[in-house]
Amino acid sequence: MTTASVPLPNWISYGLIPLMNLMLAFFLSGLVVWSIGESPWEALKFLIQGSLGRGDAIGFTLFYTTSFIFTGLSVAVAFHAGLFNIGSEGQAYVGGLGAALAALALDRYVPWYVTMPFAIAGAAIFGAAWALIPAWLQAKRGSHIVITTIMFNFIAAALMVYLLVNVLIVPGKMAPETRTFLEGGQLPKLDWLMALFGLDLGPAPFNVSFLIALVMCYLVWLLIWRTKFGYEMRTLGISPSAAIYAGVPYVRTVIIAMLISGALAGMMALNAVNGAAARLQVEFVAGAGFVGIAVSLMGRSHPVGIILAALLFGILYQGGADLSFEMPTITRDMIVVIQGLVILFAGALEHMLRPAIVRIYQQFAKA
Repeated sequence: MTTASVPLPNWISYGLIPLMNLMLAFFLSGLVVWSIGESPWEALKFLIQGSLGRGDAIGFTLFYTTSFIFTGLSVAVAFHAGLFNIGSEGQAYVGGLGAALAALALDRYVPWYVTMPFAIAGAAIFGAAWALIPAWLQAKRGSHIVITTIMFNFIAAALMVYLLVNVLIVPGKMAPETRTFLEGGQLPKLDWLMALFGLDLGPAPFNVSFLIALVMCYLVWLLIWRTKFGYEMRTLGISPSAAIYAGVPYVRTVIIAMLISGALAGMMALNAVNGAAARLQVEFVAGAGFVGIAVSLMGRSHPVGIILAALLFGILYQGGADLSFEMPTITRDMIVVIQGLVILFAGALEHMLRPAIVRIYQQFAKA
């Protein structure tokens, strides 16, 4: 029996191993910082203070966290069905179109809490629609989902640029963006939530979409572990041949899983479009779809793990910006290196330490 197949307690598989991988990533990041003549401890201090040291810093951290929760859930749902959805970036981009159209149509007539369900539905439907063709090609024609979803990212980028430049742009303006939504189309900030902890949100765009993201985490948990369809998805993800032999409808399961995955990615747009910018802009996704892949891998495709991993990357994004300001020798490129090390050890090399941990666990179990 290989170490990969040796069962371990959940506190080791989902707690100790990810924590050790994270510590190793930060240790190597510290060596990188030390190699350019800066203090790793000072860098860590600025990173923590810049992300968690003030009310506005926490607000920005949770703003990024919200986007990463949505895209992490998107990748996780597909992954449980044995699908590697690389298209969350494009699905979120097109989802922004659905959210923006709802806001543009309703913001003059109704308050935000009436517009919000339509914005959620618009973002989810447009994101799911963008995942439909890759899902159908995978289910019916055997086209690899990784290739098709990557290609659809590029198509989404071209489509959205065309729409913003030629259709949705404000007449007489040069900026490729829609008009600013009125209050009826904007998601309000969660300053009242921060005030409960005695914190001032300041200019941070932390908004109601964070609560929507937490609700989606709960619904995804229900779907994957408490429904018949979720069981079929997990069976298909573990062994497609066994699932098909047992009567799991392959085509239906693949398409529905990808539609749900696309819908979750599309809902990421609520945070950036309706919450932060109050308008649809070019490249508002800003790589959150690709970060969602790392978030899902690090969170072991479980909603609780995804929340924690998304928070970590929110800290890295916000704290990294403050770090590069306080220590100019640590550039934004070096922050990307640190993020890459976290992704490398928490995702690609997640089982690197597992053989040693399995041997130690087996020795203690025999004692």
